[in-house]
Amino acid sequence: MSKKVLIVGGVAGGASAAARLRRLDEEAHIVMFERDPYISFANCGLPYYIGDSIKDRSKLLVQTPEAMHRRFNIDVRTESEVIGIDPASKSVLVRSKERGEYRESYDAVILSPGARPIRPNLPGIESSRIHTLRNIPDTDRIKRRVVEEQASSAIVIGGGFIGVEMAENLREIGLEVTLIEGGPQILAPFDAEMSGVLAKELEDHGVQLLMSQTVTSFTEQGNQIQAHTSDELELAADIVILAIGVTPDTAFLRETGMELGPRGHIIVSDKLETSIPDIYAVGDAVEVVDFVNDSKTAIPLAGPANKQGRIAADNVCGLGTTYKGSQGTSIIKVFGLTGAATGNNERTLQRLGIPHHVTVVHPNSHASYYPGATPLSIKLLFKPDGTVLGAQAVGYDGVDKRIDDIATVIRFRGTVTDLTELELAYAPPYSSAKDPVNMAAYTAENVLSGRVRVFVPQDLATRDEQTTLLVDVRSEMEHANGHIPDSLLIPVDELRDRLDELDRDKEIWVYCQVGLRGYTASRILQQKGYKVRNLTGGYKLYQMANYQPGRSVSTDCPVDRVVKAEIAAASVASATTQTNSNGIASSDSKMRADAKLDACGLCCPGPLIQVKQAMDRLEAGQILHVTASDPGFYEDVQAWATMSKHRMIQVAKNANGIIEAYICKEDPNRLSDSSVQPAATPEGSTMIVFSGDLDKAIASFIIANGAAASGKKVTLFFTFWGLNILRKSEKVLVAKTFIGRMFGAMMPRGTRKLSLSRMNMLGMGAKMIRGVMISNNVSSLEELMTSAIHQGVEIVACQMSMDLMGIRQEELIDGVKIGGVGYYLGKADQSGINLFI
Repeated sequence: MSKKVLIVGGVAGGASAAARLRRLDEEAHIVMFERDPYISFANCGLPYYIGDSIKDRSKLLVQTPEAMHRRFNIDVRTESEVIGIDPASKSVLVRSKERGEYRESYDAVILSPGARPIRPNLPGIESSRIHTLRNIPDTDRIKRRVVEEQASSAIVIGGGFIGVEMAENLREIGLEVTLIEGGPQILAPFDAEMSGVLAKELEDHGVQLLMSQTVTSFTEQGNQIQAHTSDELELAADIVILAIGVTPDTAFLRETGMELGPRGHIIVSDKLETSIPDIYAVGDAVEVVDFVNDSKTAIPLAGPANKQGRIAADNVCGLGTTYKGSQGTSIIKVFGLTGAATGNNERTLQRLGIPHHVTVVHPNSHASYYPGATPLSIKLLFKPDGTVLGAQAVGYDGVDKRIDDIATVIRFRGTVTDLTELELAYAPPYSSAKDPVNMAAYTAENVLSGRVRVFVPQDLATRDEQTTLLVDVRSEMEHANGHIPDSLLIPVDELRDRLDELDRDKEIWVYCQVGLRGYTASRILQQKGYKVRNLTGGYKLYQMANYQPGRSVSTDCPVDRVVKAEIAAASVASATTQTNSNGIASSDSKMRADAKLDACGLCCPGPLIQVKQAMDRLEAGQILHVTASDPGFYEDVQAWATMSKHRMIQVAKNANGIIEAYICKEDPNRLSDSSVQPAATPEGSTMIVFSGDLDKAIASFIIANGAAASGKKVTLFFTFWGLNILRKSEKVLVAKTFIGRMFGAMMPRGTRKLSLSRMNMLGMGAKMIRGVMISNNVSSLEELMTSAIHQGVEIVACQMSMDLMGIRQEELIDGVKIGGVGYYLGKADQSGINLFI
């Protein structure tokens, strides 16, 4: 007698179970119930259909009911919802669009009900402009809203995988997008420093991020919907995507007596059998074991659901296959970047009190001498005995295979030594002789063996300055370009000769750019008798850890002026052939080049140093083609070319974040030849405003207004304390590090809080000078600043100083440009007057 097996739900788990069951038992009577018209579709591909990456809707349909019946002889009943189970009579109650309500008997049941999007009970939540994304009908509704109604703006609520993918895809088809996340970071499987890189990629492509905020209500206004947030912001858009999470769709099981978890997940054994005999469960609705820490968890991913469907079918047929748990291996595309994770993140390990070590490396995706190498960051977590607990990686290329390598080792309970011994495929276009996975493991082995003790950026907040000394072992140029506050510069190559500058009674905390030179320095110091720690991941990790996603936002639209400007710039940069603000053509076409330089993977000022060395080797009239992955290189190389009297032919940034520049070397003799028209004497004026004193600020803007009035192009470059002049008087809500909050509390906010450099007298002096200015009909500082901006004076804030002092662009007055040293030097080179105030 054949066995009758009912499968409740299709898609990943149910469809896999049905196909496996038929392959194992040709005589079984298999009935599949699916409440929707589609039994098996690529739910992970839905955002990419909305974003036009997938053009053909039919490609989302993995299997149709007709094809399933022909191939596997399965009785597929669509638009049929199982609304109850009676274990005593071994039957299910079905509500069918075609047949009404009826009962169906069973010998075994495989439940695959999945999970449904959470839709909180908020005022206005029933608006037709608020959408969730779970299935094909949801996708069709969103697609119609975007295409037929030509939506131009969207609010995405929730920074998980679906929320981020929807934000990316809506932005890709031209919508203005705001993403609101209730927590301090997006993408919970990643630790903050790794998710921050992905958040920055969203912001760089014009997605507005609002972090640590929740939506409290919705209001329809004409053809738009307004979202009201916990920070009292009002954001208007044409469409809202609700992606705040999912909950198991198991309400129909509550009357069965089946054991359910605290959040409604089905409790199953390692054979995926529920507490009721002959009923199995798979997919997003089940509670599983975390493979790494053995705790109970729920991991709604397609990969585990497919495997569980196969195992449940095995056990229906008596094979006794077991499911050993899930390690949550996941991956996401965020514009040009890829992020991937496996196992436990550090936040989980800390919450569970699991002892662990951490190491971070920043290798290139393949051999650096082969064109196109880009940096990737790998974070590896492991036990004191070396067992690998988890890993995360972010980069433009090669992220997937590195996480897959580590995921495999975790599945076999492997150690960092196993990772060092992995023999992985190598050729210059694909990897390095020491694969990035091997490199991460080597650093981990050094920690376990005691050859190095490490610290992480978070440890700096509790560092005791009385017992420790922070030392930067990079070059002088790197240190000047940005460093951790209160660090002493001793380049690693000078370390042996400068040991007398170090206090042997203090523990030395060293750091370099990515950790390698720091390790060398720590080995030198350790063997010289010093107590020493090295910053794993180096200054690059420090920058990642201190990045805070999210911007302030105006109250009348979901994208503020700053982001709109970035969107416009991105649109220009992505055109086939355009011209940037400096009149430089940007194009995707390839040009003739006499020499090529691949500076990918180098951080500022490394690419510029390489460019100078390469240009020195060229003859006049020859062209250098340079590629770099450092984001600041786009502006810096243009400023450097102007300053060094070379001709910038073309500069562009591609979708993978790689910057390409073509620079022609000019003949210095030709420039000085009497037959050549001499260049005009520079008529511009530049000023470095270092001071935040009221009197010096007034002097700066009086000079700037006078110079601008005489027709000169004026640039004011504000750095360190001078940045206080540019701060808004009102408090702006932005996320900051502890150091950033301390600086913010101590520094004056806006021009009205500035003090005099002399005779301030607790603020009385500043009031007196303002009174004198009024009585003498001299414009106030605020009026001088407004006048300067109206006259076209360029006001630039130093990015490095802002990073060091924890100042965000949102805190500065409107009209301020953010730039680096390279930008300022280019402007200074064009100026006849350069002042330091």
